[in-house]
Amino acid sequence: MTIVEAIKTVLYQAPDGLTSKEIYDEIVKQRLYCFGAKNPLEVVNNQIRRRCVGLDFPTAYPVKVFRIVGHCGNKNKFAFYDESIPQDKEQSSKTTKNVTEELPEERIGAALEEHITSIKQQVLDSILNNSPDFFEHLVLDLLLKMGYGYGKQAGVVTGRPHDGGIDGIISEDKLGLDLIYIQAKRYSPKNKIGRNELQSFIGAMEHIQKGVFITTSGFTKDAIQFMNKQQQKNIKLIDGEFLADLLVRYEVGVLPAQSIKIYKIDTDYFNL
Repeated sequence: MTIVEAIKTVLYQAPDGLTSKEIYDEIVKQRLYCFGAKNPLEVVNNQIRRRCVGLDFPTAYPVKVFRIVGHCGNKNKFAFYDESIPQDKEQSSKTTKNVTEELPEERIGAALEEHITSIKQQVLDSILNNSPDFFEHLVLDLLLKMGYGYGKQAGVVTGRPHDGGIDGIISEDKLGLDLIYIQAKRYSPKNKIGRNELQSFIGAMEHIQKGVFITTSGFTKDAIQFMNKQQQKNIKLIDGEFLADLLVRYEVGVLPAQSIKIYKIDTDYFNL
């Protein structure tokens, strides 16, 4: 079940509408979705707003699923949107106006942060909806885009049944004298990587000293403590949150949708 499906399930049960916080609380209570983001409430709010009638912006979805039905304090209340039921346009217009005392540039900054959070969650959802083979290629593309290896042909995906725990290899020089081994695990957020999997990866690396272990989930405390203590190899751990951040930062699997300019007064010009 995706986040949007979980939100729909909750709102089917509450026709009078709920706030984003109430929707999130119900999702957790009913165990409809396991969140991996640092701020899951913000993720829920983002998913609703992108599909909400009356909230139109460049990255909003054309198909609307939710609507604003009122307020609880300064928070919007959302309900499921049924196109077959006529909506009160005047009421809809009033409820979509969110008065704020923030400066315009502050609102732009908050909106950008909200957008990036939403994109990161969409990236992770897209990975989980694809195959493990796809994830292995994506991880290799990311590391090459980050500058590891001597060129575009410096990496190879090796993942296959009984691969010994090595899913990819990057050559940092043309002769392949300095290699980086890669392990990629496409796990759900609640299925974290444990110490045993890290030990298996280290064993599979044999004489290779550099490695990257990437997962869409996370690592248990025991696994992290083990990795901090072991002195055999130089291994970098990348969890789902860090992975999503890198994919957006290096534009792997995402495309720039729009560029804007923020202006300030040229004080030198006006003080001539």
